[in-house]
Amino acid sequence: MTTGWLDRTRRPSAGPSAGKVLAVVSVVPALVLAGWLLAGLPLLLLGWFRPLAAVPLGLLAAALLCRYGLRRLPETIPATAWQVTGVIAVALASGVFNGLFRSEQLIVRRDPATYAQYGIWLARHGSLPVPFQEQAFGGLDPALHFDSVGFYGFGGAVVPQFMPGAPMLHAVGAWLGDVAGLLLVPPVLGAAAVLVLAGVVARLVGARWAPLAALVFAISLPILYTSRTTFSEIPSLILLFGGLALLYDAEARLRPGVTASPPPEPPGGSGASGAGHQPPDSSGTGPAAIRAAWTGAALAGLVFGLAVMVRIDGLRDVLPVLAYAGLLIAVRRAGNRDGGRLGVPLLGGLAVGAGLGFAAAYLLSRPYLKYLSGSLIPLLAICGAVVVLTVAMAALAPRLAAPLRRAARMPRLPEIAGGLVVLVGAAFAARPWLQTVIRPPATTEDRLTADFIVGVQRVNGLPIDGSRLYYENSAYWVIWYVGLPAALLATLAAALLARRLVRGTAPEWLLPLAVIAWTTVTTLYRPGITPDQPWAARRLVPVVIPGLILLAVWGLGWVRDRARGSGYRPPVRRGLATAGAVLLLVPVAFVSAGTAFNPIERGERAAVEALCAALPARASVLVVERVTAARFTQLVRSSCGLPAARVTLYRTDVPRTSDVRRLVTRIRAAGRVPVLLAAEARQVSGYGTPVHIMNLRTRQDERSLVDPPNGTWSLAADVWMTVPRDDPRT
Repeated sequence: MTTGWLDRTRRPSAGPSAGKVLAVVSVVPALVLAGWLLAGLPLLLLGWFRPLAAVPLGLLAAALLCRYGLRRLPETIPATAWQVTGVIAVALASGVFNGLFRSEQLIVRRDPATYAQYGIWLARHGSLPVPFQEQAFGGLDPALHFDSVGFYGFGGAVVPQFMPGAPMLHAVGAWLGDVAGLLLVPPVLGAAAVLVLAGVVARLVGARWAPLAALVFAISLPILYTSRTTFSEIPSLILLFGGLALLYDAEARLRPGVTASPPPEPPGGSGASGAGHQPPDSSGTGPAAIRAAWTGAALAGLVFGLAVMVRIDGLRDVLPVLAYAGLLIAVRRAGNRDGGRLGVPLLGGLAVGAGLGFAAAYLLSRPYLKYLSGSLIPLLAICGAVVVLTVAMAALAPRLAAPLRRAARMPRLPEIAGGLVVLVGAAFAARPWLQTVIRPPATTEDRLTADFIVGVQRVNGLPIDGSRLYYENSAYWVIWYVGLPAALLATLAAALLARRLVRGTAPEWLLPLAVIAWTTVTTLYRPGITPDQPWAARRLVPVVIPGLILLAVWGLGWVRDRARGSGYRPPVRRGLATAGAVLLLVPVAFVSAGTAFNPIERGERAAVEALCAALPARASVLVVERVTAARFTQLVRSSCGLPAARVTLYRTDVPRTSDVRRLVTRIRAAGRVPVLLAAEARQVSGYGTPVHIMNLRTRQDERSLVDPPNGTWSLAADVWMTVPRDDPRT
């Protein structure tokens, strides 16, 4: 039996060209996304985000970033053609599979449909905010409201809840294929994420492990889940891990010498550290190589920073990049001019990208920032502290260099660092026995969340306590979705790498390990999300799951190399690698099997199209029932292209009849057709003949609090319409 792509003794059959193919395809997605966001944001702020302007400018920006990001690309990945083919095959299979089982979440119940309606609005209108269109209702009225779930009323217009990065990407699909095209963007992004992660694995661990990592990643349930519908986590992952790959390549450009194959490795596993996968740049360290490295570092910083434009949580994820850039500047000030050469361009690119993200948040998502203020203000305080410490570290570097070198030579310090990693992992594993995380409801949102959790607890047969958040189980969420073997290997790898870093070896792992460790610890400590699964699993997607898979395959490589160093023959080592691959794949496949072949919310696109077709051409839509108002107000605006508003409710699920009749009269006076929507016929029958314009029966996510999801739940959505008859009293 042979395992060619796991065989460390083989030399690359295709030479550097195969490795360069993998190096290129694994950073192009991040560069293309960055180019599109750079071009798209100014156009959106100007109200010109339309195909005629956005497509040429976006393609030009993406082409320029690719040109400069790939210029003088070093041979960082020794790979065979089969290894590269394996990675690309997994990515293509992921895209096709998720495209076939994609969801159609368009009815605004949770975040994906909010993103979808946001993207549809951008594709069809190209500007923000969304106007009230109050003139279609005869002007403003105390009983008239234009906000709904995921869309705030702010400053006389409707403002979408989230950051604009992901909707600007989804809009491309809508331009190419209307709503059907928009729904295919997530599978394409998911396939790109497979390539990006595989590229990082190939750089840091070795190309022979990239197909395995790509496959484990692609079949993990949270990746399947977020690659099938309009979330923001997958684009964020592409930017964060794409930034890691770009920075690795920038640093490789500064290495002197020429080699396209890994050097001979001593027994005992130095190859698993990634040191055997860093062939230097053929250009040496002349001025051209230095300029290319500076450009690459600046682009890496830019890509990292633009993650903030996709998710506001990206600010937390890139904090280690800020500290790392400051460390590089400090190293240079301490006298190591070559070692810290890339600190300034990395910091500059990060500042530009994050600055654009903050500008987008303030100008386009300000109510969202206010909503998140409880967690955002502490995060900004942490950012400020990191900035101050970074500046102080850089300023005091010449004075601190000698004391820090002495401290690094402390006996047993590397072992202490590795032991701390294991201790943190053990603490998270023991957390359910040490803590029960609760949040007594203090706000309206808290009370709604508590009511939701109580409902799920009843269905799950759990004790009723709406204050429970279940965050103490977060480490077990990870174990569900990557498997216990991967979690153990990742912990082992993190401990060994921490020890090597303290010893001054494996420097290429400093930033990747810092990003993975920081985001994993902060996410698991406080996921900050409603804890039902698979919904809460999305928090693990941008960094935690790909990061742990990266560490797990490094750990598997280390185990295999230890076997070689211990004198085991090649058949035994191949068997060990194969067994390890099976242990990584089987638990993930087992958990994912329950939902992988069950698409959710299918039929919504056809149902929404039928609803829009049933509405009169000059309709002004009043939504006169609570649930329908939450789900359909913005849908009518975005998908149907008609003015919509909800009517004030008074202690019931429906408004006062007098308010509805007054608004109907005002709409007619404005020369438009009044239309009422509700969930039941009886809620509109008093105004006219009810017509059943949506009768959707489909499947939705399971809601599981203490176990991984293994199926779906039923979902029903009904909409009744009436065109009010004339009031005989008028």
